[in-house]
Amino acid sequence: MIISMRESRESARKYALRQIRENIITLKLKPGSEVSENELAKELGISRTPVREALQELQKMGLIEVFPQKGSVISHIDFDIVDEMVFLRKILEKAVVEELCSCITIKDLQELDNNIQLQEFYLDQKNPQKIYELDNEFHRSLFVLCNKERIYNLMEETQGHFDRIRALSVYSVKDIKIVADHKAIVNAIRLNDKELAAEFIIKHLSRYKLDQSEIIEKYPEYFMKEYERVVVV
Repeated sequence: MIISMRESRESARKYALRQIRENIITLKLKPGSEVSENELAKELGISRTPVREALQELQKMGLIEVFPQKGSVISHIDFDIVDEMVFLRKILEKAVVEELCSCITIKDLQELDNNIQLQEFYLDQKNPQKIYELDNEFHRSLFVLCNKERIYNLMEETQGHFDRIRALSVYSVKDIKIVADHKAIVNAIRLNDKELAAEFIIKHLSRYKLDQSEIIEKYPEYFMKEYERVVVV
């Protein structure tokens, strides 16, 4: 795992939840791998109780599975869950970009442009981790700029399976379209073109479908159970 510092006033449970979730999302804790309360507590430098509570919360999020004889296991990525979460995001983000077309300011546009410039820089540097982080910041900014950050925070809690697909896309897909998509979205907002902004955000959120076969071919063990189940049906 990659461990970051505990934030000021962050409880041990919240710290454990944040650290374990981040490592699941970024695939440092791989789908199908077993996790141990003792080992996690040791790595995080905290007691087992907050780790156990964090794992219980992650189980509710669908990121941890618990088996009686095996213990806690990182869940495989489920495309049914991914599709459902993308459905939610399409509805919410379409509404957000349409609203931004009516209320965006020059300062707001500059903030989004600065984010995209950094994305372009790290794309040239072939730094997928930074691109993924900036992608998250970009989408959060869309909600923040129209005063909908609480909605983003609620949505974020349900996105674990989709976030792992996004991370895999950045790490494994040769022709990354994320930055170009973001530029198109911002330019449509700049033009106050609600229809075009909505079209681009839907296309952007649907892109994982185009990358799906390439990702499965490279990381079949991450999807094996779900992929076989879909084929059988």
